[in-house]
Amino acid sequence: MLNSTICLTPRVSGVGGMVSFSHKLAAGLEARGVHVTYDLDAAYDAVLVIGGTRQLAGLWRAKRRGVPIVQRLDGMNWLHRQKTKSFLPKLPTGARHYLRSTYGNLLLAFIRRMATHIVYQSNFVVAWWEREHGATRVPYSVIYNGVDLEAYSPQGTHQRPSDLYRLLLVEGSLDGGYEMGLESAVGMAGLLADEYHLPIELMVVGKVSEELKASWDARSRVPINWAGLVPRADIPAIDRSAHLLYSSDLNAACPNSVIEALACGLPVVAYDTGALPELVTPQAGRVVAYGGDPWQLDPPDVPALATGAAEVLTDQE
Repeated sequence: MLNSTICLTPRVSGVGGMVSFSHKLAAGLEARGVHVTYDLDAAYDAVLVIGGTRQLAGLWRAKRRGVPIVQRLDGMNWLHRQKTKSFLPKLPTGARHYLRSTYGNLLLAFIRRMATHIVYQSNFVVAWWEREHGATRVPYSVIYNGVDLEAYSPQGTHQRPSDLYRLLLVEGSLDGGYEMGLESAVGMAGLLADEYHLPIELMVVGKVSEELKASWDARSRVPINWAGLVPRADIPAIDRSAHLLYSSDLNAACPNSVIEALACGLPVVAYDTGALPELVTPQAGRVVAYGGDPWQLDPPDVPALATGAAEVLTDQE
């Protein structure tokens, strides 16, 4: 592979898991003598499509030239599909979100048929795509998200409280249909305080609207530390400064927050949806039964979540 060139597409910017993955992969390839380009009209030896790209013409030209095309797939948009009793779409963030989500799914599925190899982020993702779009017709691999163990480690600075247990929630955003995760976190924290008599603080890292903060501050039975969006470089210290991570994303393909927490020695509690049963072993936390159909956003079994969390908190070692 030395002196070879790989085209990464699309070229992404901003924040988020896909942006972080693209930048880290490009740096890792360059460090190993593999050149990176983002131009589908350039000369290269292979293409890696990170999710999907709108540059279908350039991708088709690469396929016509016989260039291998690898697509890295996580899950699909699905919250926009929820139906009300009147059989109209329930749109958490409006019609634009619904159309964008549907278009994104179609684009991913189209490229999946063009690719010569698929990299799925978990076995859960394999089963999801094959259930929705049929068996994978080309060779595929399952590669879990990686983490830099030099940065994410149990060793390092931390500010873990000694007078209470810190329950941590780390998500990019808890708005736009993802408020259920915050509801479960607050409910679990309240049960840990009331039923298990554990001193609890809930720390929330991620984007949360001021209205949502005020609403939960008024209802929560435990203090909530709203940390907001933080630089990615701060996450290892934040993980080491907690006693337990709650992974709130339902049907998650391969959540980075879980892998990063485990690398820092932070136990994880979650519902048994998505790839969580693949990632969190009984020695690393607790994965409990959701108690309903997560695909229909049935109310979850929060008491079961609290029981799992209490087992971890009272047996930290």
